[in-house]
Amino acid sequence: MKNGILKSPGILLVLATLLSASISCGTKVSKSTSLNDVDPWSRLDNMLKQIKAPTFANRDFVITQFGAVGDGKTDCTVAFKNAIDACNKAGGGRVLVPVGNFYTGPIHLKSNVNLHVVKGAKISFSTKPEDYLPMVYTRWEGVELMNYSPLIYAFEQKNIAITGEGILDGQASEHNWWPWKGQKQYGYKEGTPNQTDKDKRAALFAMAERNVPVTERKFGAGFYLRPQFIQPYRCENVLIEGVTVVSSPMWVINPVLCNNVTIQKVTVNSNGPNSDGCDPESCKNVLIKDCYFNTGDDCIAIKSGRNADGRRINIPSENIIIQGCKMANGHGGVVIGSEISGGVRNVFAENCIMNSPELDRALRIKTSSARGGITENVYLRNIEVGQVKEQVVIATMLYEDAGNFMPTIRNIEVRDMKVKNGGKVGVLLEGYKESPIQNLRLINVEINGVQTPYKFSNATNIQFTNVTINGKKVVVTEGTTAAK
Repeated sequence: MKNGILKSPGILLVLATLLSASISCGTKVSKSTSLNDVDPWSRLDNMLKQIKAPTFANRDFVITQFGAVGDGKTDCTVAFKNAIDACNKAGGGRVLVPVGNFYTGPIHLKSNVNLHVVKGAKISFSTKPEDYLPMVYTRWEGVELMNYSPLIYAFEQKNIAITGEGILDGQASEHNWWPWKGQKQYGYKEGTPNQTDKDKRAALFAMAERNVPVTERKFGAGFYLRPQFIQPYRCENVLIEGVTVVSSPMWVINPVLCNNVTIQKVTVNSNGPNSDGCDPESCKNVLIKDCYFNTGDDCIAIKSGRNADGRRINIPSENIIIQGCKMANGHGGVVIGSEISGGVRNVFAENCIMNSPELDRALRIKTSSARGGITENVYLRNIEVGQVKEQVVIATMLYEDAGNFMPTIRNIEVRDMKVKNGGKVGVLLEGYKESPIQNLRLINVEINGVQTPYKFSNATNIQFTNVTINGKKVVVTEGTTAAK
């Protein structure tokens, strides 16, 4: 398809605000041909049974016994490595970080190792880029490459964990990693190096479009692509529990191509550029439970690869369960995209609280015809929203430049949501005429304090049941709307 056609938003979905007297508040919505009559939440128990946290042998390897000193200054990189190697070689157990402040470079986990950070312990990570070399096989904004090691990294390992009540401090700030973004609000000064200088970021994306082998996509020193904080890559049976993670260079928790991931009771405080709280990417069977997110970007963002590279790998994120989380600052609470070319399906979020004058959206789905991919089966229930700035619910196919790979968004349901201050638009849908957004259903939703109740462009089968916006009952039946 031609880019010019795809860039056109198409005609607006007809919203008839004056209907015949036969439509009333008690009218039943007509049956959808695509939204299943069976309650999708009935699948949740079986999905949860597939997600089991790993267990570990009852033996401890205390890092101070391997030379670590908790004075916040002594380099403990070798001590962490030796403790992890010994634990792995012995068949597994806990690598224990006792009370103290332990300064280190990257930590690479191995199979059957639980990095346990006790209450009162802190791991403070180096902000020297050279400490994160040699380069490792990683993914950056949805594209595979060789780049700086993430601060905590694991590659093709099984049964790994980060647990405890201690602190993981990336020490990123406007004085080190953050200026690489190239924005003055994060400490960038005109003329200093950044990820956009001489097309550093664009060079990676161009390599992916040309299908350059990953091992030849060598970045690292001189390219200014910030590392993620925690990234298990192609791992199985992952647990991250209890820790507080602060001041990340970029994305905070980013499992990639993993299966069976549990992230629970984690606190994330990182308000730097692209500081997404948790980004499961091309992962299957993920539980994110009882976590707190205060972030500089999306709180939870579910992803599956960018453009040609995402289509090359072609592995979706699926069976993602979010329970009991709290979202403060961020671009979105529960987000899908924008690196979404491999598709996303079966997302369930329940019993969450979202509230901040700096939180932009509650549910956000973002893609484009450069991405392609199918996003389907997204379900939210029992969501309390205090305040958002932009939209309560947004699903858009116009997030970035258009391309030749038409995306699909379908089967979204939000039920039992209350919003005190809904920002600019309550529900915003932006599809393509060639691929309208399909099957959005709102049930028992109350949105207050919103400037524009809804705005639809190229969307079909939109159904509202018991929906109130700014005190007025809104009924949508097969693309027809009435406000009462």
